[in-house]
Amino acid sequence: MSANSAPTAETEAGKPSGSGLRLPSIPFWVQIVAGLVLGVLLGWLARSQDISWLVTTLDKVGGLFVQLLKLAVAPLVFFAILVSITNLRKVNNAARLATRTLLWFMITSLIAVAIGLAIGLITNPGAGTDLTPKDGATPESAGSWIDFLTGIVPTDVITPFTELNVLQIVFMAAVAGIAALQLGEKAKPILTLSESVLELLQKALWWVIRLAPIGTVGLIGYAIADYGWDLIGKYATFTADVYIGCALVMFGVYPLLLATVAKVSPLQFFKGAWPAIQLAFVSRSSVGTMPVTQKVTERLGVPKEYASFAVPFGATTKMDGCAAIYPALAAIFIAQIFDVQLGIGDYILIAFVSVIGSAATAGLTGATVMLTLTLSTLGLPLEGVGLLLAIDPILDMMRTATNVAGQALIPVIVSAREKILDHDAYNSATSSPVPESENVSESESESEDAKAPGVPVTV
Repeated sequence: MSANSAPTAETEAGKPSGSGLRLPSIPFWVQIVAGLVLGVLLGWLARSQDISWLVTTLDKVGGLFVQLLKLAVAPLVFFAILVSITNLRKVNNAARLATRTLLWFMITSLIAVAIGLAIGLITNPGAGTDLTPKDGATPESAGSWIDFLTGIVPTDVITPFTELNVLQIVFMAAVAGIAALQLGEKAKPILTLSESVLELLQKALWWVIRLAPIGTVGLIGYAIADYGWDLIGKYATFTADVYIGCALVMFGVYPLLLATVAKVSPLQFFKGAWPAIQLAFVSRSSVGTMPVTQKVTERLGVPKEYASFAVPFGATTKMDGCAAIYPALAAIFIAQIFDVQLGIGDYILIAFVSVIGSAATAGLTGATVMLTLTLSTLGLPLEGVGLLLAIDPILDMMRTATNVAGQALIPVIVSAREKILDHDAYNSATSSPVPESENVSESESESEDAKAPGVPVTV
């Protein structure tokens, strides 16, 4: 509508057009912060006043948000991996790019686990907590190398989806994608259908993402109401270690790699990737954040064909927070509680597990499977997992934010090294709303912030 056109009653709900007045759009980060504050207040109120119905309500609200994210995980992972593998046919030197991507995944994981071990050895997070082995409990499910290796191949095609075994889903998707590449034109109808289903799933997931502020209220509120500040206080050193370790990796190691290896501006990277990092902190799901991660990666100048492979691959295997920093610190913490001495060989094993076994985390909320895999490899009691479940939601926010930052980082580094990064796009990337539609241009999304259908994220 032009400026001289006759006014209409409303063009959008609550946004009168003719008068030029428009209700202010609340930035997404403000909504998230408001959700965090409200969640803490409601959680404190529910616990201090013993309001059982409020505790239940917070639990249900947070649980429903996570359940909505998980609902899309299985089909999203399958079609994202399948399509991403077939998209490699459009990329020159596809095998080289895939190899370089995996190599940088391993390098950054090694750096992250080394930082986690160093912080744990310096701070002794298990000392002075008043926790004892009796406070722990054996987890319902545990990971082992036998289960990890034999569990990659499913017994049927249905169970991995019903039981949400992401590693098996990735295996089936990879096999289907490679088979589709071999079939060539004969597989084109399947690929077209897969791309359409993937777009449909991402569209539905955007609706769930918009509920993140409400989900934050429930998740944080229930954590405070159920666990209380006294319990969290017992884990103060361990919690601080996880946050400091993740911060060192995200704001220390990553910028250093960007400046020295990719030779691009670290500040510009965080400016462009911030919408995904922020959503990851709240949602605690790398897979749930994957559509946003892919869009911000493309906006940072990574070719779409390569990003559509690297980001889904990273969302299921690239876990610097959950699979490197956290298990390293947790192993030291649990060993101190159970009075077990760890040696150089044990620390090497922790590093090995972090690099090779990170796919066990599978991009879901939490890192219990990865932790049990690490403990079983070291011979530490699995009851130690129960010691950390109480504060897992608090830890998982920072872990997942670190995961997602790394998942966006590696495609940028590889693209820069392979000279396929669009530096103009990288240098002009903003933290403006990530458009929900692939067809919305960057300039359009910036000029219409108040009407953008995507997640309205600003900094």
